[in-house]
Amino acid sequence: MLLSHIRLKNWRNFQGLDVPLRQVTYVLGPNASGKSNLLDALRFLRDVSKRQGGGLQAAIADRGGISKVRCLHARRDPEVEIDVALSRELDQSQPSWRYVLAFKPEGKGAQRLLVSREQVWRDGELLLNRPDGKDKKDTLLLTQTHLEQIQTNQNFRELADFLSEITYLHLVPQLLRFGDRIGGNRLSDDPFGQGFLERLSATPEKTRNARLKKIGVALALAVPQFSELRFEKDDMGHPHLQARYQHHRPNAGWQSEEHFSDGTLRLFGLLWMLLEGGNSMLLLEEPEISLNDAIVTQIPLIIERLQRGQKNRRQVLLTTHSEALLSNQGIDERGVVLLESGKQGTTGRIVNEDEQRALRAGLSVAEVVLPKTRPSAVSQLGLWQ
Repeated sequence: MLLSHIRLKNWRNFQGLDVPLRQVTYVLGPNASGKSNLLDALRFLRDVSKRQGGGLQAAIADRGGISKVRCLHARRDPEVEIDVALSRELDQSQPSWRYVLAFKPEGKGAQRLLVSREQVWRDGELLLNRPDGKDKKDTLLLTQTHLEQIQTNQNFRELADFLSEITYLHLVPQLLRFGDRIGGNRLSDDPFGQGFLERLSATPEKTRNARLKKIGVALALAVPQFSELRFEKDDMGHPHLQARYQHHRPNAGWQSEEHFSDGTLRLFGLLWMLLEGGNSMLLLEEPEISLNDAIVTQIPLIIERLQRGQKNRRQVLLTTHSEALLSNQGIDERGVVLLESGKQGTTGRIVNEDEQRALRAGLSVAEVVLPKTRPSAVSQLGLWQ
């Protein structure tokens, strides 16, 4: 299953957005244009649909309330809407599934957040259309979606399962290294990798060792003097990554993850998540951070190669500012989404005909599309004082 289209209304800085998605989609845009907010719309649907600790009210509360979610440009229309289409194959004339969720404050009394529209379509047939008669008799029912309730989503459980399994990773090396020492409350679904080593520990040993072997080969190509990689638990049972490097001391010991560079940890996290595969969609935020440009240039190829031959190729949606990453000639132009900021919020589009001609003539996305994300007055920034 692939998420083939997304439409947003009044979501954060998008007063309106309507874009298709591909097997791998690259989201480009200036700073503060909404790249992270686009990813968060999908994380929001995941949070609504997940079985434990999920639901509409919790997902909104985790984001600071409806006022933090609703677009500031939505002066007259208070309704927020997310509309997604899912297809078994891209370029289907009609999506396999379509889910629409709209919500807004009640507007009186307790100011409850209510579902104003919830629709589910399967192969063009409308399966769910709310509010319905029951909702009108008891408006308290509109504080919950049918997506989040196992007793009401039987007819579209496949859709609910897909959305609940969407994965987001923006690994912060310091959290991975010092997670035990930092302590405190870990964010739901651990988006920043504080418990990433526990994820490895929960993986069956045979599967884990096979992935580590593959990743070790990649790290040997990318990290100078890298030799071996392994997974161990200390005397307290805490999981650790360990690496050995080629060294002038032939019997030099293993180094644990706290000695890994930021780039090594982020590359490891990227490779691991791609090797996990599965049907879930993977959201990546600026995977180029901390990596050498020579490695970053290979990321599109890494994404393609690691999933080639897998029974279920993982759909990837990533944001980037990287000229090196977008210089890779293997990027499918149909999978490039450009966000453009304006006085009425951010809009998005795919590449236009002129850009397509330039790309087909041999220029890269970095040369054709990325320059359009640069602030018009950025050359004056160096003169600021």
